[in-house]
Amino acid sequence: MRWSSFLFLAVFLGASGYFAYKLSILVGLIRRSKGFVWSGGRLDRIPARLLTFIDNVLLMRATSRKRVVGIMHSSIFWGFIFIAVGTLESFIYEVFPLVNGGKGFSFEFLGPTLYSALIFIQDTFHLLVLVAVAGFVFRRAVLKPPGLGVSRDAAIVLALTGSLMLSLLGRHAFELVGEPRWFDQYFWVSGMISKLIATATISPESAETVATGFRWLHHGIVLGFLMYIPSSKHLHLLAAAPNTFLRTLDINKAMRKVNLEDPNATSFGAAKITDLSWKDTIDLYACTECGRCQDACPAWNTEKPLSPKKLVLDLKHVLIDNAQAVLKGKPEDSPAVLSGGITDDVIWACTSCRACEAECPVFIEHTDKIFETRRNMVLMESRFPPELQAVFKNVENNFSPWAMSPEDRDKWAEGLDIKRMSAVAAAGEPVEYLFWVGCAGSFDDRNKKVSRALASILNKAGVKFAILGNEEKCTGDPVRRMGNEYLAQTLIQENVNALNNYGVKKVVTACPHCFNAIQNEWKDFGGNFEVIHHTQLIAELIRSGRIKPTKETARELTYHDSCYIGRWNGEYDAPRAILGSLPGVKLTEIAAGNRSKGMCCGAGGGRMWMEEHIGTRMNMKRTEQALAMNPKAIASNCPFCMTMLTDGVKAKEVADQVKVVDLAELVDQAT
Repeated sequence: MRWSSFLFLAVFLGASGYFAYKLSILVGLIRRSKGFVWSGGRLDRIPARLLTFIDNVLLMRATSRKRVVGIMHSSIFWGFIFIAVGTLESFIYEVFPLVNGGKGFSFEFLGPTLYSALIFIQDTFHLLVLVAVAGFVFRRAVLKPPGLGVSRDAAIVLALTGSLMLSLLGRHAFELVGEPRWFDQYFWVSGMISKLIATATISPESAETVATGFRWLHHGIVLGFLMYIPSSKHLHLLAAAPNTFLRTLDINKAMRKVNLEDPNATSFGAAKITDLSWKDTIDLYACTECGRCQDACPAWNTEKPLSPKKLVLDLKHVLIDNAQAVLKGKPEDSPAVLSGGITDDVIWACTSCRACEAECPVFIEHTDKIFETRRNMVLMESRFPPELQAVFKNVENNFSPWAMSPEDRDKWAEGLDIKRMSAVAAAGEPVEYLFWVGCAGSFDDRNKKVSRALASILNKAGVKFAILGNEEKCTGDPVRRMGNEYLAQTLIQENVNALNNYGVKKVVTACPHCFNAIQNEWKDFGGNFEVIHHTQLIAELIRSGRIKPTKETARELTYHDSCYIGRWNGEYDAPRAILGSLPGVKLTEIAAGNRSKGMCCGAGGGRMWMEEHIGTRMNMKRTEQALAMNPKAIASNCPFCMTMLTDGVKAKEVADQVKVVDLAELVDQAT
C-alpha cells in the first residue's frame, strides 16, 4: 500500500464513523418513540410490501405523478445507483492501487461485455444527472412552485450532486487523454470532452495528474455528502425507502385505537414529541420537502396556518434539535409537540381530507399526527375551540352533535313503511341490510329528504331492510376526530353491542363518515360488518336491473367527491356509474379538482361544527369551483358536503338557479 492509501483509509473511516454516529442518533430517536418494537408491527403481507417498494421506490410511480419531475428524480436515483458501483470500484482502487499487475483494482474481471456495458451506462447517467440537476435548478430559481419554497439545503445538495458529476466527467476525460485502455470507447460523454482537451497542448503525464486530482475531488465530495445527509433534507435518501415499505397498505385507514384502560398509561395522545409513534418518526425523516401536500391542502389554500409540509418539518426540527435531551433524559423531559411554530390553530385547521397523504410520494401519514395531538389536547388539557363544548355535551346527552332529542331520531321515517330492527327481530323476519341513517340523515331537514329517497329506492328494488330507530347513536366519528376518544369509544361500543345483539351482517348508509367508521374503525371494538355506501348499492341495483331509471331528469350537473368515500376509501366510480345511467343527465367534472384531486368541502375532521375564523371559508371556495362549470345542479353523496355546498350556493345567491342534490334523490326521481 502507498501513503495515499493510508490517507484515504483514514478519511474514509472518519467520514463513515461520523455518518454512523449521526445515524445512531436517528435510530435512537425512533427507538424512543411510542410503541417501538423491532418487528415494527408492519411486517405483515411481505409480498404486497415488496410490490409497493418496487413500484414506488425503484420505479418511482408515486413521484412520477408529476411526469417531468418524476423523470428528473428517476434519472438522479438510477444514476446514483449505477454511479455508486463506479465509486465502489474507485474506493477499492485507492486501497489496492498495486494489484492487477500494478494497474490497480478494477471490475474488469466481470468480463468485457459486462464491464463495457457498465461503463457506458455510468457515463450516460453522468450526463442525465447533470441535466436533471439543471432542471431542478431551473424549477427552483425560475418556475418557483409555491409548495417547493426556498431551501438553502436543497441548493447545497444540488451543488454537491452537480459537482460530483463534473468531477467524474473531468476525471474520465483526462484519463482518456492519458494512457489508452481497451474500454475507452464506451466513455462516450467523457470522450467528447476529452477531444476538446486533446486539442490543447497537454501531455499524457499531465493529463493523468489532473485526472488524479479529479478522482480525489470525487472522493471528497462523496464522503462529504455522506456526512451531510443525516443532517439535511436529503435524509429522505435513507428513510423514504423503508417508509414506503412500512406504509399503510390499504387505502381505507382507521384511526389508531387508544387503550383507555391501560393501567400504565399516564397520558393519552401526543403531548411530547416522543408520544408520536415510531412510524411517525420515520415519516419525519422521509419528507422530501417537495410541497405536494401543501399544494393540495384545502386549509393552506384558504389561508389557514396549516401547511402539512411545514407541520412535518417543524416536528422534525423539534425532534432532531432536541435529540440529546430526548436520548439522555426522561420521556417527560422531551420537547412538546406544540412548539417550534406548531400552534393550536395549525392543529385545528385540518379537515382530515387526506389530500396531503394522497399526494405524498413517500407515504407520510400526516393526519395521524394531528389526531394524536388533538387527543392529548382534549383528554388531558381540555384545550379545544369553544364551540366544541356544546358538541361534546350534545353527543354525551343526546347521542348526536345536535341538540335534538334522541326520541326524535326516527321521525324522518313517519308515513313510510320502514321496519325497526327490534320489530323484525321479534318477528324473526330476516333483513338483508341495516340502514344506518346517521345523525344528519335523522335530524337535518335537508338530509332527511335523502334518507327518504334512499328508503324509497330500497323499497322499489325489493331490498329488505330495517333501521335501528331510536336505538341508533352517533358513530363516534366527529368526536373521535375532534380528539374526544373517551366519548367516541363509549358510543362505538354501545353501537357495536346493539348491532351484534341483532345479528346484523350488512349495513348500508348514505353518510361516508358513518361508512368509514363502521367499516374501518369498529373492527377494533368487535364490530365486523359488511358495509356499503348508498352510491355503491344503488349502482349495483341499477347494474343488476332491480331498479331502472327511465324518467327524464334533464339537467347539466357537476359532481363533488366526498373525501371519506373517495380518498379515505377509494370509491370514485360508483357515483359516476349512477349519473351515467340517468336519462338526460350531462356530467361535467369540476375542472379545479375531481376524484382524488377534488377539494374538501371543509366539514371533515369535526370542522362541520367549528367556525372558520381565519382566511376564506373552504365551502365557499369549493362552491366557486363547482359553479365555474355553469351547472344546473351540484351532486354530492355526503350529508356534510350537502350542507356545506348548500350554504355556499345560498351565500353566492344562486340557490334559485343551482340546486344541490344527493345522488339518491336523482335516482328516486328517475325511477
